[in-house]
Amino acid sequence: MIAVLLDLATAVLVLAGAFFFTAGTAGLIRFPGVRNKLHALTKADNLGLGLVLAGVALHLGSWAWAGLLLLTWLLALGAAAASAHLLGGLDAQDAPR
Repeated sequence: MIAVLLDLATAVLVLAGAFFFTAGTAGLIRFPGVRNKLHALTKADNLGLGLVLAGVALHLGSWAWAGLLLLTWLLALGAAAASAHLLGGLDAQDAPR
């Protein structure tokens, strides 16, 4: 019974993460301007990745894997923030004044 609940929670987390990835992609396509697109993409994708990795950690059932996946998520958060900051700065330099 507990295995079924764990599998259900894993599926819900992974599907919720996939939804946020899809929402971020829709924001990338739909929103005007580089900074609006970056905002939608980084926010939604960071949350989506966190949910997917939480589902994977729950499926693996090991604290060691959960810690490694948490470190992976934190690294992705930092990389997304740094790259969005750099791209936003480049867009601001190119914007007409």
